[in-house]
Amino acid sequence: MTEVISPKLVIPQLIVGLGNPEPKYDQTRHNIGFAAIDTLARSWQISLSENRKFQSMFGEGLGSRTNKIRLLKPLTYMNRSGQAIRAAIDWYKLPPESVLVIYDDMDLPLGKMRLRLSGSAGGHNGMKSTISHLSTQNFPRLRIGIGKPQTATTDDSTVSHVLGRFSAAETKLMSEVLQLVVECVELSIKQGVEKAMNSCNSRFQSLKESN
Repeated sequence: MTEVISPKLVIPQLIVGLGNPEPKYDQTRHNIGFAAIDTLARSWQISLSENRKFQSMFGEGLGSRTNKIRLLKPLTYMNRSGQAIRAAIDWYKLPPESVLVIYDDMDLPLGKMRLRLSGSAGGHNGMKSTISHLSTQNFPRLRIGIGKPQTATTDDSTVSHVLGRFSAAETKLMSEVLQLVVECVELSIKQGVEKAMNSCNSRFQSLKESN
C-alpha cells in the first residue's frame, strides 16, 4: 500500500501584532494588530510587559489549550518590526512558520479578514520588514481590513487614513471583529492554520457592519 503522508499542521506558537508604540498611535487603524494582541492577552489572561531583549511588549501563557503561546507587540516602529520578531524566534528557536502576524490591510473592506499561510508584503512596511528579517514569506498572517480612504487615494490621504482613528460606529464594528480574531486564532492553535482558514475566511466574508 502507498503510504499517505498528511500535510504538516502549521500551529502558531508566537503571535505578533504590528503597530507603532507611541500613545498618539493608540486606536489608529494602523495599530489594529496591537489591538488584536491586547484582546488576545485579555481573553487568555496573559500579562504583557516590556521585554528589552525583544524590543517588544511580550507575554506568554497557555492560551486556549495546554500548549505554551507567546504574544508580542514590537516597540521598534512599524518599518522595523522584523528585528523584534527575529530576536524572539532566535531566542526561542522557533521556525518562521510558527509565527502568526496580525496587521491592518487597506485593500480589504472594513471588518473583513483574511487568514493565509504565506504571501507577499502587499506594500505594508511592517510586513516588508518581517519578511526581510525572517528571510521568507512562508509564515501565516491574519489581515484585518481597514478600508480605503473615501477621498481620492494620494500618499497624503493614505497616511492620514491609516494613522486616523475609527469613528464610533467603526469602533463598535471593530470590537466585534477583534472577538472573531480571538476565535480564529484559537482555531488556528487547535486545528492548524489551514483548517482555520476554511472556517474563518468564509465567516469573515459575511460580516456586516453593526447598527
